[in-house]
Amino acid sequence: MTDRIRTRFLVIGSGVAGLHAAWRASAHGSVTVLTKRTLFDSATAYAQGGIAAALGAGDSPELHREDTLAAGAALCDREAVQVLVEEGPARVRELQAAGARFDLDPDGDFKLGKEAAHSRSRIVHAQGDQTGAEVARTLVEKVRESPDITVHETARVLDLLLVPDEGVMQCAGVRVSLAGRPVEIVADATVLATGGCGQIYRYTTNPQVATGDGFAIAHRAGARLADMEFVQFHPTALDTPENPLALVSEAVRGEGAILLNARGQRFMPKRHRLAELAPRDVVAREIFREQQATGRVFLDATKLGDGFRTRFPGIYRLCRARGIDPTCEPIPVTPAAHYMMGGVVTDLAGRSSIPRLYAVGEVARTGVHGANRLASNSLLEGLVFAERVARDMIDTPQGLAEPGRESWAVPPLDDRGAAQVAADEIRQLMWDHASIARTAAGLRRCLVALEQIGERLAPGATEERNLHTTATLVAVAALQRKESRGGHFRSDFPKARRKWQGRHITW
Repeated sequence: MTDRIRTRFLVIGSGVAGLHAAWRASAHGSVTVLTKRTLFDSATAYAQGGIAAALGAGDSPELHREDTLAAGAALCDREAVQVLVEEGPARVRELQAAGARFDLDPDGDFKLGKEAAHSRSRIVHAQGDQTGAEVARTLVEKVRESPDITVHETARVLDLLLVPDEGVMQCAGVRVSLAGRPVEIVADATVLATGGCGQIYRYTTNPQVATGDGFAIAHRAGARLADMEFVQFHPTALDTPENPLALVSEAVRGEGAILLNARGQRFMPKRHRLAELAPRDVVAREIFREQQATGRVFLDATKLGDGFRTRFPGIYRLCRARGIDPTCEPIPVTPAAHYMMGGVVTDLAGRSSIPRLYAVGEVARTGVHGANRLASNSLLEGLVFAERVARDMIDTPQGLAEPGRESWAVPPLDDRGAAQVAADEIRQLMWDHASIARTAAGLRRCLVALEQIGERLAPGATEERNLHTTATLVAVAALQRKESRGGHFRSDFPKARRKWQGRHITW
């Protein structure tokens, strides 16, 4: 008989959203946390820029709201954005009270940076460019301190458990492989906090665990998804042969760094009124175009001099490890897949279309990002909506009928090499045809090839099958949206079209 674990709350994922939800819910019942590798393996720990919040003089939630809506290209949910900007400052202060060591000025106020498309300096940061690592450290500490939280690392989640209740299918937990052992974890409320899907692309800043698992798991269960065509490509990843690519934070441009083409010419002032501080999608496309026209692109931060290593110690170390000295030479940069704006559709409490299933963080489509996420709103979204999820799910009724007991086996992966080859093929296909610039012809070729790859994948290739499902969702949505908007750019439909304003592609 398959092992079964009973818990009040189940959280899948260990980024800012999952850890915050687990920590806050643990005061009201037992919590089980599943993570694919370790508690620290998430995109949160990679985040450099910081957390956007209206905490400074001359700033306000209203100004933050308008900046967020402008970046979202008429696809944001205004109510969700209002929640984000109004509740954000309190969540940041709570995290500080919990032990997060944010950078402060001599008066003890937050040192606030400025990033692209923000009208005010409102980026809270830690150790210059180590904000994500500090947030992760703080929340991991809180989770490990709680006697009511059980953590299972290296967990391989297979699928959601669904049971009928009054004629409606409800989520009752998950099937998971723990050390190769089939286990059913039954919970009153289940939270998907599995992060994004940058690993569907050849070039990405996302950790290797970001294979789109949550999107695929939710889709197989019949949950509603939306906006999967909107993938944000960060303009400035370090242009080196690695996976993932090291990120060069937007904050570097916020401090005055400029972009140069292979001829040493600055090009952004002629492309957008905000130059290097234009929205991410604009900067990424312009760098991509310059790469095609002239070759490599560089980020010149030499005007900061020795101040670079003080303001951006982590980026400085990353560059020096690769033989680059940013204090006296330009940094080679390239766009890379960075963030998914779409995902599992939720309401303002994080509830998905399947009762008792929540989604939070990058896997969720709350509506706050629209077609293009405003810089540093991601950690904020994780904090704000994880708090809402925790508050809502503590009221989840107990006593849902458990699924029937049946024996099942974890599907074996006999040919790991073949699965890895398939994953690499998917990544290259998506980069070639469904990345920064897309066309109908390219997307159709991509979908045909994806179908062929899917037929080769073994049942036990869990991660690769999730990668394939998520890539297919992105490519199908990109083909359907016949316009350009935010992070979605179609070379054959290069303009935004009024008929698509406010329209969402859903499953």
